[in-house]
Amino acid sequence: MTTTTDTDIEVHDPATGELVGRVRPADAGDVDEAVGRARVARDGWARTPAADRAGLVRDAAGALRGVAEELARLNETETGRPYDDGLGGVLAAAGTMEQYAELGPVHRGRSLLGSWSATDLMVPEPRGVAAVITPWNDPVAVAAGLIGAALVTGNTVVHKPSERCPHLGRRFAELVASFLPEGVLEIVDGAGPTGAALSGHADVDLVAHVGSIAAGRAIRQAAAGTGAHVLLENGGNDPLVVDADVDPRWAAEQAALGSYANGGQVCVSVERIYCAAAIAEPFLDALAEEAARWVYRPSAAGEKALGPLVDRRHREHVHGHVAAAVADGATVHAGGVVPDGDGAFYPATVLSGLTPAMTITREETFGPVAPVRVVEDFAQGLAEAIDDPHGLAATVLTGSMNNAQQAWRELPVGSVKINGVFGGAPGGAAQPRGTSGTGFGYGPELLDEMTTTKVVHWSPLP
Repeated sequence: MTTTTDTDIEVHDPATGELVGRVRPADAGDVDEAVGRARVARDGWARTPAADRAGLVRDAAGALRGVAEELARLNETETGRPYDDGLGGVLAAAGTMEQYAELGPVHRGRSLLGSWSATDLMVPEPRGVAAVITPWNDPVAVAAGLIGAALVTGNTVVHKPSERCPHLGRRFAELVASFLPEGVLEIVDGAGPTGAALSGHADVDLVAHVGSIAAGRAIRQAAAGTGAHVLLENGGNDPLVVDADVDPRWAAEQAALGSYANGGQVCVSVERIYCAAAIAEPFLDALAEEAARWVYRPSAAGEKALGPLVDRRHREHVHGHVAAAVADGATVHAGGVVPDGDGAFYPATVLSGLTPAMTITREETFGPVAPVRVVEDFAQGLAEAIDDPHGLAATVLTGSMNNAQQAWRELPVGSVKINGVFGGAPGGAAQPRGTSGTGFGYGPELLDEMTTTKVVHWSPLP
C-alpha cells in the first residue's frame, strides 16, 4: 500500500500492511537539477563510441544478474509480486539490456542513390535527454528495456520509477548508473506531480512512459508544448476469444494463466473472455476449478502462487468492477469476495453473464478476474472483441486457420496471440494502438524510437 503524507511517500508491504519505508518526492527544483545534469552529460555521452557505450550497459547487465535475488525479494515486499515471478522479471531485464548492448553498435542509417558525384546519408542520432517513467507491475524489466535502449543509442536518461516501488526503482537505477559517467543516468522519486514536472520539462527531448491511460494523455498534452518525442504503453482491455473447436479444459487453463498471472496485473493480462456457447458450460466449470488452484503464497504442489494486489486502493478498484457486474446480473463461479485479514489479497475470480455495457467489459480491471461472456459463435466473439477503443493485445484460441487469419487481420491491436496467452520470441516488438499508446516499446524497433534521423546531402565543390 502506498500513501502520501505532507512530505513523504510511505510504502507498505501489500501482504502484511507493514511499513517498508518512506521516500521524499522530488519537487520541480529537484527535477530541474536532474535534467540539467543529464543535459550537461548529453554531448559527451553521444560522442562516446557506440561499442564503448554498449560495453558499459553489458557490464551493468552482468551486475544486475548478481543481485537478482535481492531485487526479486524487494519487488515482492513493495508490490506483492511472487518471488519466482519477480526473479524471472529481473533475469529478463538483464537479458534485455544485453540484447540492446549487442544491437546498439550495429544500429545504423542508410545511403540514398542520387547523382554520381553526390552522397546522401540518413544518419541516426540520439534525441538527447530521455525521461523514462516506469510502472510497478514489472518494474525492473520495463525500466531495463527503455533505459538500456536509450543508453546504447547515446541518450542520457532521467528515470522516475513508480511511487509504489521506489526503493526497488532506485536500487536498480543506481546500480546501472554506477557503471556510467556522471549525469548519464539520473533518478528522481515521486508520484504524479514529479512525473508531470519531468515529462513537461522544456529540456527533455523524449518521454517514454508505461502506465495509465490518464497519465499517458497528460504526457501527450505536455509534449505538444515542448516538442518532445513521446513513446507510450498505456492501459489495455485485452480480449480472449475461445472458439467452439478447442478443448474446453485447455482453454480454461489458458484463460486462467492470462487472467491470474501476477494477480492479473500484467499489461497484456486477459481482461475479457468471449466463449462460444457450444463449449461454454464445460469451459466455465474448468475455469472455476483452475481458479481454485491459484492461492495466496506460499502455494503447495499443484497450486499456483497468487500474491496480493499492489495495495488496498487498487483492490477497491478491482472489487468495484466485480461488484458492479454482479449488481447488473453477472454470476460468480469463483472468488468475488474481499477476504478478511491484513494485506491487499483478492481471490481468483470467475464471472459469467457479462454484457457489452458493463464496466468490467469496457474498462481495464487489472486484477485476478476472468469475466466470461458467452457468445453464439467465434464470429460474434471476434466482432465484440474488436469493438473497443483500446489497442494493446488480444488472444484467440482456435483450430481454424480461417478464423485465426481473420482474427489477426481484423483485431485493431498491436499484438495478436494465437493459441497461447503469453509467449513470443525474445526481441519481439510491440506497438500499441488507440488509447493504449503509441510507438514501439520493445524489440530492435525501440532503437529507432530512441533516435532521430538527420539527412546529409554532400556534394563536391564545382
